[in-house]
Amino acid sequence: MSSMEITDAPENCPGTGTEDSGKAAACNGCPNQKICAAAGPAKPDPDVKLIAERLSDVKHKILVLSGKGGVGKSTVTANLARCIATKPELNVGILDIDLCGPSQPRIMGCEGEGVHQSGSGWSPIFIEDNLSIMSAGFLLPSPDAAVIWRGPKKNGLIKQLLRDVDWGALDLLLIDTPPGTSDEHLSITQFLAEAGIDGAVIVTTPQEISLQDVRKEINFCRKVNLPVLGIIENMSLFTCPKCHMSSVIFPTSSGGADKLTHQTGAPLLGRLPLDPLVGKSCDEGSSLFAEFPDSKVAQEYCKITSTLADIIKMT
Repeated sequence: MSSMEITDAPENCPGTGTEDSGKAAACNGCPNQKICAAAGPAKPDPDVKLIAERLSDVKHKILVLSGKGGVGKSTVTANLARCIATKPELNVGILDIDLCGPSQPRIMGCEGEGVHQSGSGWSPIFIEDNLSIMSAGFLLPSPDAAVIWRGPKKNGLIKQLLRDVDWGALDLLLIDTPPGTSDEHLSITQFLAEAGIDGAVIVTTPQEISLQDVRKEINFCRKVNLPVLGIIENMSLFTCPKCHMSSVIFPTSSGGADKLTHQTGAPLLGRLPLDPLVGKSCDEGSSLFAEFPDSKVAQEYCKITSTLADIIKMT
């Protein structure tokens, strides 16, 4: 083994690049102690301040997270934004940093758009007068193009999207993240350290296979001091559009989001039904709230956004 190779870290390891690296009590006896101590604390990233200045007119910032892919995180992000934007006095933005699966251009009906440069930076795409979006998908040559990048290049693009996009004045910026707890999540929390994040909304489905990853997501949030604003249970029930009978598609073998909220203390913001209208509006890039405002799922989104606005004190 090379003398510079880092082996398994102790449980309470302070990590590298901090003031305590190699000096904390947990470091005693660790084979990596000299390596961490020699490296010293990481130098401040000058772009963190630039990002805070760029986002100084954005009142609230929320990360939308999911422990597992396929639970509808991007769909929920888009519909939360569309629902809030039904109030013309509120300005909403969506930042899509799911670099390997940027779904927002399709969901929001702006697939094929390009990034426009202005004197003040990159201009977001406006879906409505008070609803704008920026996505890594706008930078790809085609919707089918794959992003095959390692961590540093991904982090560089996330930083550029935060630093260079000219959002103007926003009441709320929703940040659509990839599933899991990876480089992108660490980067976004670090890059927004001075700009401030109101917290995270975590999307899940009722079954235990999804909930077990939500617990990991909540633990991640706590480790990086990111408040969990609440949990949204997506695809909670299916209501037949013909007979209006409700059926459970994903059984809650471990108690579902209800039990999870009791276990973790994170509030349950709401339960969204599994409705074909949602899939239809996402595929077509249309607004659920313009076409089906009286649907049960649209009404549930309205309740969730009202609760969320109260939590972050958005008026």
